[in-house]
Amino acid sequence: MTTIGTIEELEALYGLPKQASLVKETDRITPQYRRLIEASPFVALATSGPEGLDCSPRGDPSGCVRIYDDQTLMMPDRRGNNRIDSLRNIVRDPRIGLLFLIPGSGTTLRINGQARLSNDPELLQSFAVSEKAPRSVIIITIGSIYFQCARAVLRAGLWNPERHVNPTDLPTPGQILAEMSDNAVGGADYDDEWNSRAEKTMW
Repeated sequence: MTTIGTIEELEALYGLPKQASLVKETDRITPQYRRLIEASPFVALATSGPEGLDCSPRGDPSGCVRIYDDQTLMMPDRRGNNRIDSLRNIVRDPRIGLLFLIPGSGTTLRINGQARLSNDPELLQSFAVSEKAPRSVIIITIGSIYFQCARAVLRAGLWNPERHVNPTDLPTPGQILAEMSDNAVGGADYDDEWNSRAEKTMW
């Protein structure tokens, strides 16, 4: 198998980026980028730490982050599985990447920057939903921000109902857990109880 081992080989293969690929990048939130951020209910959060890389899904009612100023975002850490992989990474390595998705739109938005965590009581309370505040808020300083064209979303047919997968054709979380734990956890009971459990612990 032939592999690419140098930047020179890579650039020779792909050539130079087009002007549109460069002029779209900036270090602050423009009015148009603000509209994309505010419309997005979902973002993938990428972090890096001593154990390696992590990419975590984050979602909230549109938008899933709060714009504090033109270079700062705030994202509540809602309830999850308590692995806190992303948060562990941020404490030790502040570099982060964000990929925003907007249902129905092929355009995505990418942000690279630095993050820190806050547990300021007033800030936490400002993000409360159903009187439940997050335990921390991720504060993101933007280093670069730019949109990504729709090719990947169109190729995937992400928003095309005809391309949607029937969930019953996939393994359930309970089945995965049972297989991974030799039936010590998971199983049908886990799946049957998940909806009611999630409803009580959504926030």
